[in-house]
Amino acid sequence: MNRIPITLLVNGEPYSLAVPPNKTLLEVLRDDLELMGTREGCGVGACGACTVLIDGVPARSCLTLAVDVQGLSITTIEGLAEGDELHPVQEAFVERHAIQCGYCSSGMILTAKALLDKKKRPTKDEIKRAISGNICRCTGYAKIEDAIATAAKKLATPSK
Repeated sequence: MNRIPITLLVNGEPYSLAVPPNKTLLEVLRDDLELMGTREGCGVGACGACTVLIDGVPARSCLTLAVDVQGLSITTIEGLAEGDELHPVQEAFVERHAIQCGYCSSGMILTAKALLDKKKRPTKDEIKRAISGNICRCTGYAKIEDAIATAAKKLATPSK
């Protein structure tokens, strides 16, 4: 199969590679770039485990062709922390025990970050609506919703 040369900007780093035209972004992230934080849950875009941010918007990487995101900014869970310091959304998920098995966590966290980038103080209903495309089989969502509300408070409080 012929390959198409592409350049991807992932977590602020440019990557140049040649991919088959049908290779998904999920496959490139995991297989080629060895970024394992993005999970494959269902492979058909129904569960949200493979969610990444493309230009700040949550997207299913299992449904996105790598050739279609050339020139766009892609953020994976690995791109949120700055050095050893977790992003406030990641911190809140840990503090509020919103992580059980962890399989859905990266997609949930990235979806939450996108919500909080748009809406500084989301209501409980807005939080529920934002994560409605992300399936969690362990937590029952209450702790996840609480973590997102906690992250919103953290982000609204100026750093000292």
